[in-house]
This record gives sequence, structure tokens and C-alpha cells, in this order.
Amino acid sequence: MDQPKKNPLRELPPNIWAVSLTSFLMDISSEMVLNILPLFLSSVLGVKTNIIGIIEGVAEATSSVLKVFSGWLSDKLRSRKWLAVVGYGISALAKPFFYFASTWEAVAAIRWADRVGKGVRTAPRDALVADNVTPEQRGLAFGLHRAADTAGAMLGILIAALVVWQLQAAGSTLQENTFRTIVLISIIPAILAVISLAVMTTEKKPEGEAKAPTISFKGLGKNFMFFMIIVGIFDLGNSSDAFMVLRAQERGMSTLHILIMLAVFNLVYTLVSTPAGMISDKIGRKKLIIGGWTMYALIYLGFALAQNVTQIWLLYVAYGLYYGMAYGTAKAMLSDLVPIELRGTAFGTYNAVLGILDFPASLIAGLLWSGAGSWQGFGASAPFFFGAGMALIASVCFLFWKPSQVF
Repeated sequence: MDQPKKNPLRELPPNIWAVSLTSFLMDISSEMVLNILPLFLSSVLGVKTNIIGIIEGVAEATSSVLKVFSGWLSDKLRSRKWLAVVGYGISALAKPFFYFASTWEAVAAIRWADRVGKGVRTAPRDALVADNVTPEQRGLAFGLHRAADTAGAMLGILIAALVVWQLQAAGSTLQENTFRTIVLISIIPAILAVISLAVMTTEKKPEGEAKAPTISFKGLGKNFMFFMIIVGIFDLGNSSDAFMVLRAQERGMSTLHILIMLAVFNLVYTLVSTPAGMISDKIGRKKLIIGGWTMYALIYLGFALAQNVTQIWLLYVAYGLYYGMAYGTAKAMLSDLVPIELRGTAFGTYNAVLGILDFPASLIAGLLWSGAGSWQGFGASAPFFFGAGMALIASVCFLFWKPSQVF
């Protein structure tokens, strides 16, 4: 008699579920605020897109150096958990200050402080996920984590949409009181996220010896170096999602409808992430990443050419499919390319490079859209044409690259 098939989700260790719960709670908090932050800057504070691009770019770049060193430090100390707890704690402490912000400079400072927390926690958390599963479970584990993360984002956006509906109905632009109310509500899940990680996870000591941190990639191997070059090409065209939100507003979408659209995007992302991770365990990461990046190029081309709200809606749904296919899969592939004793350093370097590139990516997008000084830029379509082109170049490079070793 055939044995009943085991549910692979039930085979995952408790730490994976605990880390996923933490990300779920923190994303409820973060996405409530961060998705409407560009609308607050634009509609309430009157900030231009080139300044928003700088804020978003520096916000990610701020955490870049911290990511590589926090990853290395987690290798050196043989401790992932408490560095991650500290990082989540910093972000939780930063949230309430958005309530008092009344200038773009204050918003920028708080946004950057929040990213410091992300810089401290990201690499140790990702390494904690990778440390607790077998190579055959990596895609599933990272897919589940992304699904939980995105489910939290969806719930956070729905809560924000409910607040908008209650306080300003279908008003086309975000109002200041609405933003500040959402900030207050976001504090609760942020605190719960920190508590859940501190209480529910247990430390698993990685084997091997830690090596000193390096920015040169030499200690991480050629596979990692080529992977990062290709991902870097893609990321240079991957500007902040704030520009997609601003594009939706520019095409005539109200604040409430933008939030509902973002919730649907996260629903699709959530539903796709775990199955995509499982598929990557069976057919390989590379195929899913190439497919996801090609889809991204088509989506960005669509954003450049979009004429109405309906088209923006459809593109955002497809954007959720891209994220579900490629985002967690890329992290699982990174785990395949480096030995366990360098995993924290590798995740830190990976996130650091992407964080550094987020600054020029968002700066370029802002300048292409609205220019600087007397130059008025090329308009709202330009950053999306640029992003589509970079994604296609990266996809072709990835297609011809063949890793020489996996772990």
C-alpha cells in the first residue's frame, strides 16, 4: 500500500514559522505607513518626485553598510536571533515619530532610522531561515516567509484603507489627519513583532568558522560575484515602488482605491510565494528568476504606456505575480551559492549591494520623471521605460550564466 504523502509545510521547523509570524506582524505595521508615505509627502507636504526619489533611495542606502556587517557579526557571534530582535526593535521605536513629522526633512530622518533597523535585522533573519532547513527545503522556507511577510502587508494596507474610508471616504488625496491616525494604529503590531521574535525563536548555532567581512566578494566566491553583478544590473532599474503609487495617483486613482489595489497586489504575492518556492526546489531557481524578471520588464513597460486606472490595476496584479515568483527565489538561490559558515555575510553583502543601488535607482527615476532645476525631466513614463530595459538586460545575462557549484 502506498504511503500517504507528507505535507512539506509540516516538515518545516518551528523557527521558520516564528520568523514568518514576526515578519507578518512587522509588515502589518510598516505597510500601513510606508505605502501612503509618498502620498503624504506629495499631497500634504507638497514634495516633488525628485526629492521623494532621494528620500527613498537614501532610506535604503542608509541600511546598506549595516546589512553586511550585521550579517558578518551574526556569523562571528554564532547568533542570528538577538541581532534580528534589535533590528526589529529599532524599527518599532521609529514608527511613532511619523505622527509628529511636519516637514519632508523630518519624514526623511524617521524613514532612514526605520531603515537602520531593517539593516540590522535583515541578514541575520535570512540566515536564521536558511540555517534551520535542508537544501531541499530552502525554496519552500523562503517562499513561506515571503508569503507571511506579504500577507501582513496586505492586512496592513486593508487596515489603512479602512481608516481612509472612515475618515475621508473616497477623497482623491490623502489628508494629514488620516495619515497620523494610521501611524498611531501601526505601533501595536510593530511591538508585537519584536515580542514574538524574542519569545518564540530558539538559536541554532551555525557550524564552521566565521571570516572577516569583505566588500570585495573575494571570500564569497565567483558564483556569488557573478550573481551579484547580474542582480545589480536588474536592481539599478528597480526604483522604489513609491513611483508606482505616484503613477497610479497621476493617472487619476484616489487614495482609497490605491490602497485597495495594493492589498490585491499583496494577496497575489502571498498566494504565489509558497508554491513558487516549492517549484524552485524541483525545477531550479534560475528558471523562475528569469521568468519573473521578464514579467517585470513587461509590467514596467505597461506602466510607462498606461492610459487609465483599469490598466494600472491589471499591471499591479501582475506585479504581485512577479514578486511571488522571483523575490524569495533569489534569496533561496543565494543560499545555494555560499557555504553555511559565510551565509550571514553573504546575505548581508547581498542586501547591502541592493541597498546601495536603491539610491541611484530611485534618484534616476525621480530625475527622469521631474528633472532638476530648470530641466523638467522626461515625464512620468520615463523611469518605467528605463526599468524595463535594465530588467531585460539582466534576464539575458542570467540566461547565459551557469553557476559552477552549489551547496
